[in-house]
Amino acid sequence: MSLESSTTPAVRTGVAGQVLKVFVWLENLRMDALLILMRIIVGAVFFMSAQTKVDGFSIKESTFFLFEHEYALPLVSPILAAWLATIAEHLFPLMLWLGLGTRFAALGLGLALMTLTIQLFVYPQAWVTHGLWLSSLLVLVLQGPGRLSLDQLIRSRIA
Repeated sequence: MSLESSTTPAVRTGVAGQVLKVFVWLENLRMDALLILMRIIVGAVFFMSAQTKVDGFSIKESTFFLFEHEYALPLVSPILAAWLATIAEHLFPLMLWLGLGTRFAALGLGLALMTLTIQLFVYPQAWVTHGLWLSSLLVLVLQGPGRLSLDQLIRSRIA
């Protein structure tokens, strides 16, 4: 329960009202810090994975080999899967770090879908790790990126 909803309008004036505003600000700051941490950490997991797939601006031959043999997905060619995963693992973390299109990057065709694909088709035994990633991504989908994000800046300019 938030602090603001537990008070009556009469208490929101004077010194008590100012104290309440400080508490609400601290409560929001705490959530913003948590959302930034989630954006940074889960973005780093995928970005570091992307970096193992490339050599400069080229996809490594070993990446194609892995997508053909170890990461093989049904209904998707290994070459296409390697390209899509490499691009997504570079793009979506950057979006998370900037707080730009956060909900799309976290869910949509983004990291949550990749996490579920990895869980179901590649490493089903790693459900704890994937569960942690997915939990963070779902918090970002439900809460958004927080106030310190490009999404919020754009929203404030439009409204």
